Amino acid sequence: MLDVPHEVVEHISWLIYARRCELNSRQRKLGCFRQALLVLVHLRKNETPAQLAAAFGVSTATAGRYVNETAGLLAEHAPSLHQALHKPPPEGFVILDGTLTATDRIRADEPYYSMKHRRHGMNVQVVAAPDGTPLWFSRALPGRTHDLTSPSLRPGAPPARAHGVIQACLSHQLLVLADRACQGAGATVRTPYYGHRDLPEHYQRYNRDHTRLRAPGERAFARLKQWRILRKARCSTNRIGRTVAAIHAIEIAWRSG
Repeated sequence: MLDVPHEVVEHISWLIYARRCELNSRQRKLGCFRQALLVLVHLRKNETPAQLAAAFGVSTATAGRYVNETAGLLAEHAPSLHQALHKPPPEGFVILDGTLTATDRIRADEPYYSMKHRRHGMNVQVVAAPDGTPLWFSRALPGRTHDLTSPSLRPGAPPARAHGVIQACLSHQLLVLADRACQGAGATVRTPYYGHRDLPEHYQRYNRDHTRLRAPGERAFARLKQWRILRKARCSTNRIGRTVAAIHAIEIAWRSG
């Protein structure tokens, strides 16, 4: 069973059909609807190309090609950062958070090993609306991102700075609620105070309000991790960012459908 609305499958089918018409390549082993189903099964259930090939009656190479082709097509329809912030939330602020998408890399792949999470993965940032609706997902960076930021950035700069989130929100005059990883980012970024119980009462009250307002941002990643492909990706790390963008495009079609 695939818990995706029929309307979403049809939407992806029409995108595939339009691309086939552009390429003048309409004769395929699977029709557009079946190709859309194959890709959704892969993303939703993390089925391998071999399993997809057996289920849909195609070769493993064909199943892999369908997945790569459709994921790239969907990723093109995911909004950019500036498109996502073009119509800012009426509340006047957004939530910035990050997560680690686990991969099956071995311990020797040092750049992908996150000491915080004690596992390999790719770092993905999200800008979410106050109600937790994701507005934009970043490209995926290696799990040890803090040690691999651009030389033009200060050592230990948060991934959000590398993606341009802080500057983009400043240009749109949007308040950004982030966790302590972004402390010292400046601009319009607001983070909790350190100290907990040692802080004055009004600082503690600020931290409680900050946590309450940021809490809905967890829904963005909770929704994202319902797609099992992102619980432990078996694909190349170069494809994870595109996969996240493809899923975001699907989620937008799902919400609007």
